[in-house]
Amino acid sequence: MDMGIAGRRALVCAASKGLGRGCAEALAAEGVELVIVARTAETLEQTADDIRAKTGVRVRTVACDITTPDGRAQALAACPEPDILVNNAGGPPPGDFRQFTHDDWLRALEANMLTPIALIQATIDGMIARGFGRIVNITSSSVKAPIDVLGLSNGARSGLTGFVAGVARNVAQHNVTINNLLPGLFDTDRIAATFTAQASSKGVSLDEARRARMKTIPAGRFGEPGEFGKACAFLCSVHAGYITGQNWLIDGGAYPGTF
Repeated sequence: MDMGIAGRRALVCAASKGLGRGCAEALAAEGVELVIVARTAETLEQTADDIRAKTGVRVRTVACDITTPDGRAQALAACPEPDILVNNAGGPPPGDFRQFTHDDWLRALEANMLTPIALIQATIDGMIARGFGRIVNITSSSVKAPIDVLGLSNGARSGLTGFVAGVARNVAQHNVTINNLLPGLFDTDRIAATFTAQASSKGVSLDEARRARMKTIPAGRFGEPGEFGKACAFLCSVHAGYITGQNWLIDGGAYPGTF
């Protein structure tokens, strides 16, 4: 299927590895020009080189912390008028909610709620003026089914979800959509930290924690970043203009509910 977005411009955050990279690769495969952002310059440049070699599209890099005002300014200077915005940032650390400080909460909100909102504020009017825009926020399956050791993430990402629910309906008439992708367990660095915390709290080994969790996934495996990226590319396509304000759960069937 031709996604109809060749030649569009995308700003993809936290794109040097994991799910962000999966999204960047899938968009590049559709001919989208990229500005990719991450904190570590060396990893980011290697990712850009790999994408250029595979697709031939233009890829620019911005090594910065997107969760800071300066980082956002750098990213927007490199891509001031994106047609596509993929919001993504590393999740806050797991832990017992009793131990979370006020500063822990502020950092979580800044990274996983306020930064996406700031980038939406900075780019959405341009999308409206051009009559095309696709915004995808990478959140978490914890928005749908909270994870006990991820209290910071549960709260911050749910706040973003509530914000998006209202704004998405206000801009849909302009062919601008905002949707959230809710990943379950994907084979990335992020799940290692989560499993380590769960293993410690339950007094089992890391391998035991991984095997036990895999058994709870009807698909019988962890997800791959590439398949996640393709879902993102579809939401960014011309075919998804009637999909907005939605929370797409991509978890191999792990969530047991009907709705």
